[in-house]
Amino acid sequence: MSIVGFVGLGNMGRPMAANLAKAGYEVRGFDVVPEARERAAGDGITIVASAEAAAEGADVLITVLPKGAHVRQALLAEGGPLTRLAPGAVVIDTSSIDVATSRDVHEACKALGIEVLDAPVSGGVAGATNGTLTFMIGGAESALALARPTLEVMGSKLFTVGGAGAGQAAKACNQMVFGASLVALAEAFVMADRLGLSARNLFDVLSTSSGNCWALHNFCPRPGLVEGSASDNGYIAKFAAALLAKDLGLAATAAESVNVELAVGRSAKQRVDELAATDGALDASAVIKTVEAINADS
Repeated sequence: MSIVGFVGLGNMGRPMAANLAKAGYEVRGFDVVPEARERAAGDGITIVASAEAAAEGADVLITVLPKGAHVRQALLAEGGPLTRLAPGAVVIDTSSIDVATSRDVHEACKALGIEVLDAPVSGGVAGATNGTLTFMIGGAESALALARPTLEVMGSKLFTVGGAGAGQAAKACNQMVFGASLVALAEAFVMADRLGLSARNLFDVLSTSSGNCWALHNFCPRPGLVEGSASDNGYIAKFAAALLAKDLGLAATAAESVNVELAVGRSAKQRVDELAATDGALDASAVIKTVEAINADS
């Protein structure tokens, strides 16, 4: 069974790595946060002292890091992990980062003769834990052929969307639509309340009409409507507002790079940014609190 180097053992990375260990892979993991390393050690992951040590002789190197700057630091440093991999290895960057950094990683790997995929995910911590993530994959078919068995342990849906950076582009578009949907839902529930329509009645209409959407059923901003929603639990994060703000920032940057004006996307980003600035640890569905605050005096 393949040796997997795993860099990034946080809320997403740890369960992803744990599933690989359960499947019989030898997983060598590293994270800069000591507590993350300690938690992962109990999941069958061999903890090592650096990203370079994780990559040493590995057949697959997976990164799950917060920002493009972290990916650059981990993968593009001179003499870094890319130089330690086994011959014929494949790199899978599942971080959600900017397209430019992703393309630079592809170029660096190409120069070293290493196969690489950018493969950001959707599905949250639950998907990472259950091995049901969706991967949006950019890169060559030859790289996917090497990576597929590993990806299929961690996810249930693999979408190949194009070449270098295409996975990041798809993730940016997806998150923009999700963010806009979530903010629109929050505004709809606040407007319905002002118009004397109950949240339950609005939910029943939306969920069976043209306003139906994934965000309604998975991140309903009003409590008491969807069992297990974050709004039913004080908005304790299933997907933190700070993370959605980051993703919407990536979408805005990507749009700027190709001269696309995001009238709806930027408005949604503004609302989520306002929530993230004060309560970024809350679930993204708590954006309804921001909408309510804006309209409190009107």
